[in-house]
Amino acid sequence: MERPASFRDTAAFHLANSQDLWSGGTGAAPEVRLPGTGSRTRAATPPPRAPVDAPRASVDARPPVPNEIPTPAIPAGVGSESAVPIPPRPPGAPAGARRARVRAAAAAVCLVLGIGLIGGAAAGSWLANSSDARPAAEAAFTKGRDVWHNASVDTLFPRTLNSLGTGPGGADRHWTRIAVAPDSGCAGAFDPLLAKALSPVGCARLLRATYADATRTGVVTVGAQITTADRTAMQALRTRFSTEKLTARTDLMPRPYTAQGTLAAGFGTAQRASWSVRVLTDLPVVVYAVSGFADGRAVADPQDAEAATRPGATSTPAQSGLGYGAKDLADHLEAAFRKASAGTPRATEATK
Repeated sequence: MERPASFRDTAAFHLANSQDLWSGGTGAAPEVRLPGTGSRTRAATPPPRAPVDAPRASVDARPPVPNEIPTPAIPAGVGSESAVPIPPRPPGAPAGARRARVRAAAAAVCLVLGIGLIGGAAAGSWLANSSDARPAAEAAFTKGRDVWHNASVDTLFPRTLNSLGTGPGGADRHWTRIAVAPDSGCAGAFDPLLAKALSPVGCARLLRATYADATRTGVVTVGAQITTADRTAMQALRTRFSTEKLTARTDLMPRPYTAQGTLAAGFGTAQRASWSVRVLTDLPVVVYAVSGFADGRAVADPQDAEAATRPGATSTPAQSGLGYGAKDLADHLEAAFRKASAGTPRATEATK
């Protein structure tokens, strides 16, 4: 049956004529009736489909571009650090090690120069101080020989002395001058063996004074022998006293200045309880002190001040505080001589 022309213009018409394609026919092109004509023509045969398993062209394939410089292919492995060989470092230390050695050498040079500068400055300061100190020390030594007639009595032997913490158990001590001996020679001022031991330095003058403590139970004679010796002789005598321990011998004791009409009227050789003898080396002076009871009682076991002031000492001079008295007044006179000679007191030699 002939279909109307209007039907041929519909999609149904085209579907009806493409039956062979959908039904898997022979593959021949179907006939197509042209609209408005009674003739038929065969539709163009579609190109055959590529097999499913056929390889596809690379997505990167593209037609060459004119005048484009082709990029050479990079061998496999190039671009990986493990694949690219690193040329060996030339013989010798690494650059970092060389820089470290250079820095270390520079630091060593700076250290040596710094030490040299510091050492030079210290040596120069020491030499300058030494050169300045020697004339000052000699001047003080020479001046010390004249202190006895240049300084007043009250300068060397003040009327009162107050000592804080110098007594037994750290007690304060207060002393009052009760007698001053006229300056004189050294005859009769010492036991014979002590006078003999002091003879190498000579005796230019002897100064003495006697004090009483605040309780008026103890008296102390303190004195100074001005010598005629130089510093070398004073140092030799000091060494002998220290080496042979002459300051601790009971047969080398100073004698007290007994002043009639005072608390020291009964202070004789039998009443001596403790003593201190000091040979100075920066001044031509031998300082000494000797203590005893004001009531005239004799002491059977005298003891030098150094031993009597040691912790735990139980002798009569230690228990009564007479050892402290001898040491205290010797300290005062030593400091007074140094101050008068050089203008500045320093630590007493008894404490060295």
